Amino acid sequence: MSDYQVISSSDLSHFTISVFKAIGCSSADAALAADVLIRADLRGIDSHGVARLEGYVRLFENGRINTKPNITVSREKKAIFTMDGDAGLGLVVAPRAMETAVEKTHMFGAGYGSVRNSNHFGIAAYHAMMAIEHGYIGLAMTNASPLVAPTFSRERMLGTNPICYAIPAGKQAPFILDMATSAAANGKLEIAERKQIPVPEGWLESKDGLATTNPRDLKDGGYLLPLGSDKDHGSHKGYGLGALVDILSGVLSGASFGPWVPPFVAFLPVLQGMPGKGLGHFLGCMDIDGFIDRKDFLDRMDQWIERFREAQPQSPGQRVIIHGEPEAIMQAQRAQEGIPLIDKVRAGLITLAEKYKLEHPFNH
Repeated sequence: MSDYQVISSSDLSHFTISVFKAIGCSSADAALAADVLIRADLRGIDSHGVARLEGYVRLFENGRINTKPNITVSREKKAIFTMDGDAGLGLVVAPRAMETAVEKTHMFGAGYGSVRNSNHFGIAAYHAMMAIEHGYIGLAMTNASPLVAPTFSRERMLGTNPICYAIPAGKQAPFILDMATSAAANGKLEIAERKQIPVPEGWLESKDGLATTNPRDLKDGGYLLPLGSDKDHGSHKGYGLGALVDILSGVLSGASFGPWVPPFVAFLPVLQGMPGKGLGHFLGCMDIDGFIDRKDFLDRMDQWIERFREAQPQSPGQRVIIHGEPEAIMQAQRAQEGIPLIDKVRAGLITLAEKYKLEHPFNH
């Protein structure tokens, strides 16, 4: 194999849909799940795109994903609700919850839902950005496999627990804040491990509590650090944000939480005595018109973005980043040129094709 192969998003989507259908998803669910993964790759979030497809299949094969879920609203009160994902793909469950939040917003001006009994939901931005299609502000967060140690601890208690806000603008691209609450997303360590390169200091510590730049140390009993890395640099703030996500996604919904959140990797066991069901998400939607005239808001967002973009840079050639802008640029580029897949990811996808006797677009 060469170092990487560039695949068109349509070819990659067709293959991904065929894999999800092969493990029992309906045509609609397979298309939705594939769309979430392909959107991640298009936006340059390679750690959460088709690189994770093998992981979802392994969870299915281990009986931890239900590909024919009966997704239900188990409790609701006007603008708020709880949804049970019936152990379905988070790639399917979370969009369904966001659709419900949007419907609530149509009726009440806002809608918020907690979700239990789900699985890994891909990039948070996909779900939050669903609100933008209706001119609303969107919010999405999820708890995740425990990999992060709280400030002053060596025990893995929280996931990377991402938060995303999606805010529309007028002439400018939407403001999309999509961030892990750990010092780095686990996916970045997975990419570094695949490329066999070190990670920056401050991302993780070894099982002995020592600073390390070897991404493999995470699998060898180490742990990720909260956003801020240590107390002197504000790790208590990252820990607090991660805890907030865990409480809203897990404690509030009836999902698992803290160290009991089921691991994404199929070879690790689910802890016994787990309080609640599966992973939890929290999604929300707000109608701008409830706060300010929508046209005024969009004009003001354009003004905000333009002013921040013009902020004096630290050095020549630099420019202040507007959240979501690099991903939007990448999406336009990859939609035109295709998505690059490195050897290891491509080999895994070929393995899936051979296992389920599927046609594929990859070079051997």
